[in-house]
Amino acid sequence: MHTDTSPTVLITGGAGFIGSHLATELLQHGYGVRILDNLTPRVHGPERQRPGHLDRRAEVFVGDIRDPHHVQEALEGVDSVIHLAAVVGERQSMYRIEKYMSVNTTGTAVLLEALLDHPIRRLVVASSSAVYGEGLYCSYNGTIYPKVRRSPAQMAKGDWEPRSPDGEVIYPLPTPETKEASPLSIYAISKHDQEEMCRMIGEAYGIPTVILRPFNVYGPHQGYANPYSGMLTEYAFRLLQGLPVRLFEDGYLQRDFVSVYDAARAFRLALETPPAAGGTFNIGSGRPYTFRTIADHLVTITGRQDLPPVVTGTGRVGDIRHCIAEISRAREVLGYEPEVPLEAGLLELVAGVKAEIAERRKVPAPLEIPKPSRLPV
Repeated sequence: MHTDTSPTVLITGGAGFIGSHLATELLQHGYGVRILDNLTPRVHGPERQRPGHLDRRAEVFVGDIRDPHHVQEALEGVDSVIHLAAVVGERQSMYRIEKYMSVNTTGTAVLLEALLDHPIRRLVVASSSAVYGEGLYCSYNGTIYPKVRRSPAQMAKGDWEPRSPDGEVIYPLPTPETKEASPLSIYAISKHDQEEMCRMIGEAYGIPTVILRPFNVYGPHQGYANPYSGMLTEYAFRLLQGLPVRLFEDGYLQRDFVSVYDAARAFRLALETPPAAGGTFNIGSGRPYTFRTIADHLVTITGRQDLPPVVTGTGRVGDIRHCIAEISRAREVLGYEPEVPLEAGLLELVAGVKAEIAERRKVPAPLEIPKPSRLPV
């Protein structure tokens, strides 16, 4: 139970998907929680209401991370900061460039300037696996390829797998934190900016800083009507509405899907573990899954075997082919261990989407912002 002497943590962006689960995680472990969130209408509706699932014990300041006054006010009396505030989504960032760089990069700069006048015990920063671009690859004979890009010409031919400079198909490996960053979207660039800025200022001013790189986080309250929500939520929504899942490319893209409960626990561990200061950690399940596999699981869970996945055979700007988390560093330093099996997580995800559909009883907003016609696919 939180008392007047318990540490208080500020979660920027704390009314969002991961932030709301993190607030519950921290409150259950005796922390006081304050949230700074702009309650954007795109996520929280036109009334910009506090989410009903957000723990009532969390104190909410409504404000913009780019507003120095809002940030300074929210920092008064807090002991540590977990920085989650960001516009997310790789696809949309490719045509909302100013928005992403303004919120993610400039917003982080405003927070860091404010921290110079508000000493804290620790800063934990939510980066993203997107900073890697493609994951780590190797050839059949063992040659490692740390920096891989698929050309638009290759993708236009439906040749989806990454290749070596000699044209050889190469194979994905678990991606460690030591892999060189290779951002392939504006969103990824902005997250890399956040990392570098926080690391640099943390070292220069003695702010113990931890960088977490979550992989594909999924779970309850990841709004299906939000164009930045995860693909799994969209898949569940479509099936429950009698629509088939749409798979990009050939559906065999591989990702590491991690439950939001595991991700929230990782942020708490990053806050509490002294040796974590100065470190960068992947947060995932450590297991690869293709989107085809996920779609098949969801078809079974929803009982919609009459709606097999539709393979579109099209690629998207900013998409990567494979990226899987190497999580041994998080295990060894943070004591992090993923606990939620994929099957159990998907069951809860579907139940949550079903409950939200029943509650809203109306047609949601489009699942994706339509891309401008001039943007190549």
